[in-house]
Amino acid sequence: MEEYYIPTGRGETEFTEKRSRFLGHLAHVTSEEEARAFVQQMRKQYHDARHNCWCYVIQRGGVVRYSDDGEPQGTAGQPMLGVLQKEGVTDAVCVVTRYFGGVLLGAGGLLRAYTRSAKDALDAAGISAVRRWVEFSIPCGYRWLSRVQLEVESRQGVVLNTEYGAEVTVRALLPEERAETFSAQLLDLTAGGVRAQVTGEALKAVPVGRAGRR
Repeated sequence: MEEYYIPTGRGETEFTEKRSRFLGHLAHVTSEEEARAFVQQMRKQYHDARHNCWCYVIQRGGVVRYSDDGEPQGTAGQPMLGVLQKEGVTDAVCVVTRYFGGVLLGAGGLLRAYTRSAKDALDAAGISAVRRWVEFSIPCGYRWLSRVQLEVESRQGVVLNTEYGAEVTVRALLPEERAETFSAQLLDLTAGGVRAQVTGEALKAVPVGRAGRR
């Protein structure tokens, strides 16, 4: 299957720009109904704010929506949406609330502020990859630990945990399409010193950093 990316959780951030407060809120949703409910929740919670700008992207049906909520056209909802699209994130909704501080920011200032707020909120939420993963258990000597970790990372994998004892056991997830030759590659790289064992596979969302993304 083709992998895709979603927010790992909820992200909330705040900063002040020329006395205007910008509050960013981002969440994972699975439908347009959930996205609209989140927007309404934020509007209700921050009903006294000057603007509650929003955007969302839903994978099912390719739904894309955004609103400047009274800000000059193209300075709020669209740049917020651009953050999600640039990062390749879907099934996400973002609301940025602005409490006006009495100083005009201009179009460029608004665009930068709303972009920053959305990006900060996404960073706070984290990103997970939804794909089919193969789980490995990798017993190895301490001398091979860094080599194993580097090989997992090079294949866009994720280390789940590392157990330390007489030897080290690394539990890792690798994308299905990159797992087939993993065991043989480790054997070759370590001259037969490390054998990776498949312990399962599943379709699920797993938090990843930029190294784990295409």
